[in-house]
Amino acid sequence: MINLEERLLARNDHLAAHTREWLGSLGVRAYNLMSSPGSGKTTLLERTVRELGVPCSVIEGDQETTYDADRIRATGVPAVQVNTGAGCHLDAVMVRKALAELEPPAGSLVFVENVGNLVCPALFDLGETARVVILSVTEGEDKPLKYPHLVRTGDVVLLNKVDLLPYLDFSSGRFLRCLRQVNPHAPVLPVSARTGEGLPDWYAWLSR
Repeated sequence: MINLEERLLARNDHLAAHTREWLGSLGVRAYNLMSSPGSGKTTLLERTVRELGVPCSVIEGDQETTYDADRIRATGVPAVQVNTGAGCHLDAVMVRKALAELEPPAGSLVFVENVGNLVCPALFDLGETARVVILSVTEGEDKPLKYPHLVRTGDVVLLNKVDLLPYLDFSSGRFLRCLRQVNPHAPVLPVSARTGEGLPDWYAWLSR
């Protein structure tokens, strides 16, 4: 079983490397958004593609339904839905097929909203430029310690739903201490997809 897993991951990583090279040749940046269900990443993505002011396209990963892709298309941005069935993550094959359908223009951004899961998505390289980990204040301060592998792979961490802080027993200081134990370097951006708080910092990070 270990040998089989190694071969599967090696095949995935090989295709992901080719995808990254192909996107780079077009000047396209791809962002892999990973979070638990209910963290608010679709709402964040809706607002981001509307307000960012650059050409974007989206790959939506879910086990079933096209709800999230429909929400993105309603903003006027092209989106492809990838349903994984019983699968708990996207992989490089799924993303490459979706990219072939999207045909992202040169110099654009591609957002990949991975299946809501804090375990499996961390294992699979999709050919992304960077990984975005989205956690919310409703999930508790210790999530980084409970799911260290995913948080460790993040190039940036968004702490969403900060507009709810006055109503929750959530310590931002403890959250940051827990996060720094597993990821000492990633920027941490407090945001609210609902109110727009902190989103200029997120957009500035993307522009860099």
